[in-house]
Amino acid sequence: MEALQTPYGALDIGGIDPRAQRVITQGGRALAPAAKGMLPGLQPQDSVVVLVALTANADRTIADTARETLSALPVPVLSSALDAEPQAAVVAAVAEHHGKHPEILSLLLRQPDLGDDTLEALANRADEAAGELIATNEARLLAAPEVIKRLYLNKNVRMSTANRLLELAVRHNLELSLSAYKEMAEAIQTELIPEATEQPQHSDLLFAETEAIAQKTAGENDTHEVDNEGEEQLKPKFTSLYQQIMLMTITEKIRRATLGSAAERNLLVRDSNRLVAVAAAKSPLMREPDAALVAGSRQVHKDVLRVIAQNRALIRSYRIKTALVINPRTPFIFASRLVPHLRDTEIRMLAKSKHVSSNIQRAARQQLERKKR
Repeated sequence: MEALQTPYGALDIGGIDPRAQRVITQGGRALAPAAKGMLPGLQPQDSVVVLVALTANADRTIADTARETLSALPVPVLSSALDAEPQAAVVAAVAEHHGKHPEILSLLLRQPDLGDDTLEALANRADEAAGELIATNEARLLAAPEVIKRLYLNKNVRMSTANRLLELAVRHNLELSLSAYKEMAEAIQTELIPEATEQPQHSDLLFAETEAIAQKTAGENDTHEVDNEGEEQLKPKFTSLYQQIMLMTITEKIRRATLGSAAERNLLVRDSNRLVAVAAAKSPLMREPDAALVAGSRQVHKDVLRVIAQNRALIRSYRIKTALVINPRTPFIFASRLVPHLRDTEIRMLAKSKHVSSNIQRAARQQLERKKR
C-alpha cells in the first residue's frame, strides 16, 4: 500500500487493523467518529496512526478534529503507542502535540524513528524541563549538531545547560551555524563548566533575572546620550540593566548579546571584552535602527564597526553607510569603500570636514575628482 502523505511526513498504514485501514482509505459513516478517537477495539498504536492519517483528510473539518483529538490524547494511550516504537510520522505528531510533557518527551527521545527534524522542533519549543531532558543525550546531539544550536537559541533553556552544550560542541570540533560561534567557542574554553544539577544554578537565575529587567525597556534601543564634551553617557533608565549585565561572565554576556533585547545589544557592543562586543554586533537580531546607533558610536571597538560594515543586509541603509564613513573608528579599508555610495552633498562635506580623518577627506576629494572626468 502506498504511503499516505500527512503534515507529519509519510505514513504507512499497511500494518494496522484492517478496519482502521478502511476508514482511512474509504471514509464512510465511521470517519467522523474516528476523527474523535471513537473506533472501538483498536490498539493504542493503531488509534494514533488513524488520527495522524486523518490530519491529511481532504475534509478540513475531519482533519481539524483529528488534530484536536491528537492534542487531547491521555498519557496512558500515548505511552502505550510509543512503547510500540511507531514510525517517524507518528513520532513527529506526538512530539508536536505532547513534546513538553516530561513522561512523553522521555519516551520520544528513546524512539528509533525520531527524526532530526522532529528533534530540532522539540528543541525549538522546549521549556526549561524539556530542554534539560533533550540535553542529556550527548550521543544524539553530536549526531545532530543543529539541535545543539536550537537549544542554545531557546531562551527557556538554562544558561548553564547552554554552556555545557557549547563546550560539548567545541570539544568535539563541531561547527555550529551560530552567527558568533567563533567568539562563543573562544570564550567557553576559558570558563569552568559545572556539572548539571537538578536545581537551577546561579548563572541560570542571573540569566532569567536579566531577561525580566530587559523586558522593562523592551522596544527601546537608544541607551546612551552624548554630553556637552562629546562623550557618551548611559541614560539613567538603563542603569539597572547595565549593572545586571556587568555581573555576567563572558559566555553569559555573549548569549544575552545573541538573544537579548535591542537595549542589551547596544550596551554589549560597548563591552570592554572584544568577544562580547563582536558577538553583539553579529547578533541575528541586530536591526537597522540598532546598527545605525552602533555605527555612529565612537566608543565601540573597531572590530564591531567592521562587522557592521561587512553585513550586506545592514549596509544597504544609507544612514548606516554615512555613519560608518564619518566615524573615525571605522577601519579605513571599509569606510573608503562606502564613500562612492554617498550623495555628492555628503562627499563635498566630507572633503572639507574637520570631524573625519584626513584619509577620509582625501578619499572624498578623490571621488569628487573622478566625477569631474
